[in-house]
Amino acid sequence: QVQLVESGGGLVQAGGSLRLSCAASGRSFISYKMGWFRQTPGKDRESVATIRWGSSSTAYADSVKGRFTISRDNAKNTVYLQMNSLRPEDAAVYYCAASALGSGWSRPDYWGQGTQVTVSS
Repeated sequence: QVQLVESGGGLVQAGGSLRLSCAASGRSFISYKMGWFRQTPGKDRESVATIRWGSSSTAYADSVKGRFTISRDNAKNTVYLQMNSLRPEDAAVYYCAASALGSGWSRPDYWGQGTQVTVSS
C-alpha cells in the first residue's frame, strides 16, 4: 500500500523557516514526479514545487521561487520542502503528492494527509 506521510508543519513567524518532510513507501517512485501542493479554505489546491525522482529536475511556483527548495533523499525515500523567508500568505495545509511521469501533475496518483503551516505576522 502506497503511503505518503508528511511532517514538519507548525507555527512560525513571518521571515522564519520550516522544513516539511514526506516519507514515501509502498512502491518505487523512480518513475514518478513528487511534489507539494498547498490549500487554504475556499481555494483550489496550488502546486508549489515538484521534483522528478529519477533526474532531480525541479520546478517551482512563481510565488515561492528563491524562497523554497525541494529535494529528495533516495536512501530515506523522503522528499523535503525547505521553506525560507515565510510570509503570511504561505500559510496553508501542505500536501505531498506523487504522479507517474506522463500522467500529468494536475491529478496526482497519490496524496499525503496534509500538514498545517501557520505563519504569524
